[in-house]
Amino acid sequence: MRIEGKGRVNRDTPLRFHFNDTPIQGFQGDTVASALLANGVKLVGRSFKYHRPRGVMTAGSEEPNALIQVGVGDGMLPNVRATMQEIYKGLETSSQNHIGPLAYDVLSVNDLAAPFLSAGFYYKTFMWPRAFWERLYEPAIRRAAGLGEMTKTAHPAENERAFAFCDVLVIGGGPAGLMAALTAAQSGADVILLDEAAELGGRLLSDGEDIDGVPAPYWVEDMTKALAEAGVRIMARTTATGLYDGLTFGAVERVGAHLPAAPDLPQECFWRIQADQAVLAAGALERPIAFPDNDRPGVMLASAIRTYLNRFGVAAGQNVTLFTTNDDAHKTALELLDAQLDVTVLDSRAGVAPLGDYRVIDNAHVIGTKGRKALRELTYRTASGSFKLETDCLGLSGGWNPNVHLTCHLGARPIWNATVSAFVPADGAVKGLHPAGACAGNFSTEACLRGGVEAAAQALKALGKRVRRPDLPRASHDAGATSVLWSVEVKGRAWLDFANDVTSKDVRQSAKEGFRSVEHMKRYTTQGMAPDQGKNSNIGALALLADATGRGIAETGTTTYRPPFTPVSIATMGAGAQGKGFAPERLTTSHRAATARGAPMIEAGLWYRPSYFPAPGETHWRQSCDREVTMVRNAVGVVDVSTLGKIEIIGPDAGAFLDFLYTNTFSTLKPGRVRYGLMLREDGHVMDDGTTACLAAGHYVTTTTTAAAGQVMAHMEFVAQCLRPDWDVRFTSVTEQWAQFSIAGPRARDLLNFVLDTPIDDATFPFMQCGTVSVHGIEGRLFRISFSGEHAYEIAVPSCYGDALYRDLVARAEALGGGAYGMEALNVLRLEKGFLTHAEIYGRATAFDIGMQRMLSTQKDFIGKAAATRPGLMDPNRERLIALKPVGAVKELSAGAHLFEAEAEATRVNDLGYVTSVGYSPTLGHFIGLGFLQNGPDRVGHHMKMVDHLRGITAEVKICDPVFFDPDGGRARG
Repeated sequence: MRIEGKGRVNRDTPLRFHFNDTPIQGFQGDTVASALLANGVKLVGRSFKYHRPRGVMTAGSEEPNALIQVGVGDGMLPNVRATMQEIYKGLETSSQNHIGPLAYDVLSVNDLAAPFLSAGFYYKTFMWPRAFWERLYEPAIRRAAGLGEMTKTAHPAENERAFAFCDVLVIGGGPAGLMAALTAAQSGADVILLDEAAELGGRLLSDGEDIDGVPAPYWVEDMTKALAEAGVRIMARTTATGLYDGLTFGAVERVGAHLPAAPDLPQECFWRIQADQAVLAAGALERPIAFPDNDRPGVMLASAIRTYLNRFGVAAGQNVTLFTTNDDAHKTALELLDAQLDVTVLDSRAGVAPLGDYRVIDNAHVIGTKGRKALRELTYRTASGSFKLETDCLGLSGGWNPNVHLTCHLGARPIWNATVSAFVPADGAVKGLHPAGACAGNFSTEACLRGGVEAAAQALKALGKRVRRPDLPRASHDAGATSVLWSVEVKGRAWLDFANDVTSKDVRQSAKEGFRSVEHMKRYTTQGMAPDQGKNSNIGALALLADATGRGIAETGTTTYRPPFTPVSIATMGAGAQGKGFAPERLTTSHRAATARGAPMIEAGLWYRPSYFPAPGETHWRQSCDREVTMVRNAVGVVDVSTLGKIEIIGPDAGAFLDFLYTNTFSTLKPGRVRYGLMLREDGHVMDDGTTACLAAGHYVTTTTTAAAGQVMAHMEFVAQCLRPDWDVRFTSVTEQWAQFSIAGPRARDLLNFVLDTPIDDATFPFMQCGTVSVHGIEGRLFRISFSGEHAYEIAVPSCYGDALYRDLVARAEALGGGAYGMEALNVLRLEKGFLTHAEIYGRATAFDIGMQRMLSTQKDFIGKAAATRPGLMDPNRERLIALKPVGAVKELSAGAHLFEAEAEATRVNDLGYVTSVGYSPTLGHFIGLGFLQNGPDRVGHHMKMVDHLRGITAEVKICDPVFFDPDGGRARG
């Protein structure tokens, strides 16, 4: 099926690959689809629901039928478009969605059951009997769902992610995109040009036109060189998949997907491109025509036939028929005629004359086809009757739909243009995005070239740059006449959505059953919900819906366009995070030092912190935790607390700002002093707690908990912008700028003085003091605060010195009989002192609940004040903070357990409270915990029952005061 003298593939470089274990011969530059067609392979896959035979339909990323598996074993990828996958030596591909051989799919029996599987059948069928859902219906549906097969292990291929910035981003390398990029570049703009194809040119490489008197492909080559010389960054094989706030685009580049696997060669790269202005030159997609059995292998789009002929030198058939409503398909007829192929045009319009020596039958409509695994015959009708025509390829051309998708990703809707019978972008749909060419509804080559220049000029003017317009090339200005034909009205299944097996009857049935909204019709029929997102079918389907409901197409509207424009693998979007969670990972400067000591990591917010540091001979985490707690109480310990949120607040009104945020007063805090604060939400419940240090007049550093750092920062932004915009205050998060370490224990000052250039003592640096210090010649900050109840300090240095200081502190601590400790020990230390974390201030607790009602200032206003003092939030019978310890035979406590009277049955109605956090205290020799209990403070000394139904633990406990260790605070202050 190769045509001599046609195509742009390199016939000097033959390549062999496999399709369904059969060797296929192609050439460098072929796609799987073009190579299969060149070898006479028409049957490529099976449809989703009915498993009907399907072949190649298009030549681009909109392909609904030819979805294949690429690769073998763990490296297999499903649902790859054969029209986009370039071949290379050793490529392994296979068809999908069938049981048994492709030609004899066992599941093709579904096609016989089509009368019972109409639109909405699943909503009606699987509702009864109710007991069948979990045991029968759902398992069967899950087994049948999907198209390709996923591997059970991670794909071995690597992917990358990257960022780019430019003045003007041009999306699409057709005539409009090329002229836009040249105009912008010659005017001094930094330009990036994207195109999803392997080479620039768009339809200029397929249509056989002349530009400036030379064949269009030669003009494209000259333009590509001119763009490179002008400094344009050309990114071929790159698809713009989505548009987001601030003209940020997502794009996927196929880096190694078209090449044999090689070390350090990623498959794809996910780009985040920030553009100041953008030109959308994404072109348009030809639309098919619905008629009975229009889905057989060999039925294609007319433009795709032209593409395979001129780009790949492949004839889609020897005896080609074109069914069209417009003049554009006649261009395909001329190209086929030039390749000495038989061609017949069936034109739905009356009085149409041929452009060359080929047969035209006007006023004709195709009403059926034959050929199970490949098209062999069609039936058409005219005013004279019905006739049969032998053919092995049928090209459909029902007009063109502009690619408006990116203009709608931020919520805008396209508008119906009756002149071109298509939806086009609304004016100003996205500020800074300028549609041009066919995607703006201008279908002639001359209009595309001119539109590219004008769109670039608009972008340049928005940038404040002088526009230097290049000379406009000479090209065809005739877009050709067209008429509208969505569907041929005749008995039989006429396919709209080839990917999801949706027919015109399904759409009409949807309207008949009351699903008249286009969004409801979409969900009822699954129209447009397949991997192609309805690119070939959505407009035709809504046109039929409009007809069925008696509305116009503009009134009916479109469904919502959402990113991505084409499917993107999750592995590509999450490049570099294989085997990791979706959330980003934040690592402290001491991370490497901690993992080098064998510390397992646990998540704290988005941060990873060491759980404990196992010593030689320790086989259980409790051994390590107990040792670390004892070490801090008797010597000295070092823990990284850099994850705590650190917000610097500066300005004349900084003190008033803090007074408004916190329940207690900070405006009276003197420079060099630190104060603990409590922050409420507007509803009176505790949002966060932490310390605030006054470094100088009008200069504060507020510390938040790790978990609430982002929430507190957002809260401050709201207060500053909405509640008190009149205050002169500025603030910023400096969490990443400072590495901060807590040094706790009786020998904390001894350790600290080893690294300070000027030693300190109790007189020069008392409890709750802060100030600037010199650490080995580096300026740092020192805070005398304690979260362990011990004599403790927190020392902060610029992050670049964090790793070195941590290693130095731990080594010196070990020489003093101490060392590093982790989160488990930190939790036990704070439990012994009754200090709180977000296990206790989890969103439902008030200041009264945690025993801090005296911190609610009566001398000033603050956020949440009125709500916090409502009678219901000050009721003594509320669940209030208590501590507990086991006193019965069972010595274990459990976080999440509930509290009951000793003799009461452990049921919901008898539930009096719950346990929030527990730990074993080696200092006290038993488990301790914190929790909330109805009228808790008045129950101190009572014995109750703790029950954990999940873990099967029941224990007798004693209710205690929250502070177990050093209740007078002498160790921290001494």
